[in-house]
Amino acid sequence: MADSYAEGVLATLDGKRQQFGSRFLRDPARVFHHNAWDNVEWSEEQAAAAERKVQENSAQRVCPEKQVDYEVNAHKYWNEFYKIHENGFFKDRHWLFTEFPELAPSQSQSSLKDLSTDNKKNEISECGGSEKGPGLATEKQRKCSCGSLRCKAHMPPVEENVTQKLSHLEICADAFPGSSATYRILEVGCGVGNTVFPILQTNNNPGVFIYCCDFSSLAIELVRTNSEYDPSRCFAFVHNLCDEDQSYPVPWDSLDVIVLIFVLSAIVPDKMQGAINRLSRLLKPGGVMLLRDYGRYDMAQLRFKNGQCLSGNFYVRGDGTRVYFFTQDELDILFTTAGLEKVQNLVDRRLQVNRGKQLTMYRVWIQCKYRKPLVPSTS
Repeated sequence: MADSYAEGVLATLDGKRQQFGSRFLRDPARVFHHNAWDNVEWSEEQAAAAERKVQENSAQRVCPEKQVDYEVNAHKYWNEFYKIHENGFFKDRHWLFTEFPELAPSQSQSSLKDLSTDNKKNEISECGGSEKGPGLATEKQRKCSCGSLRCKAHMPPVEENVTQKLSHLEICADAFPGSSATYRILEVGCGVGNTVFPILQTNNNPGVFIYCCDFSSLAIELVRTNSEYDPSRCFAFVHNLCDEDQSYPVPWDSLDVIVLIFVLSAIVPDKMQGAINRLSRLLKPGGVMLLRDYGRYDMAQLRFKNGQCLSGNFYVRGDGTRVYFFTQDELDILFTTAGLEKVQNLVDRRLQVNRGKQLTMYRVWIQCKYRKPLVPSTS
């Protein structure tokens, strides 16, 4: 899953776009002078028209049998998408470093150290094992000095009568990809590397390690076979965000940043909270979760035809992939329920223009940053 359908590239200014833009449409007569305008305010009439359109296109719901098919075979629909498009839609996301400076290569060594030092002691193996270098560990490296290949002290807790799937590594504090890194980033729903490769290309800090996963096995294959993929700095793996029994290849409390770019919207709404809860446990205290996703009444939502609605504000595209359109409050509830504190929750309204066809396209995206408290809540 990935931002494969987010249309258009963010407007740039001298190669870099100021946060939430710097190009404002003050004279409506100049609308076709540029390809995009930032922070466009909606009139009451425009908002009411958008709401009416959504009511119209959601009046008829997809039949239950087809809804089951879209859920059960979701991975097949995404694999088919990547089979058709492969790298054809790849766009570098260097705007990420402006919107999310937590990913920026300009962070100094000391900044990275400050973000990770407080919890470094938590990463030391209780089994007395020494840290290994980043990248995949060998079978010998996975074995702690205690002699066990599965160090229970560092495994995520397993609920009674639930068998956890360890499809990549037996997790131990001194034997997982990037175990010696000082700053760890996970992108969920990485697609073909739209976020991962810009980070790798522009960040030479040896202490940074990137994890990336996607629901589509074909997408991960495309990432791993990309010439920019470096196993010593990055670990790509297939993962189902909604699978409660499937583990991540890192211990709890081990990540500094988790990135979700147009991915949460691709899963069933009633599974979103569980997915965010599990991701939250992977963050170190002080770690942040970064999200950018579709907002309510985005152009893509208004373009759906009657009969494509699965449930409220949740739709299926013609190729079988699905998408949800959020409000700020909905996202705030998801993150705070998972025990995270709000740093940022903003709506980015953008007017994109096709000057050749004299068309205007209103985009609505939501951008969020939520932090894991340094001290766990006692409530």
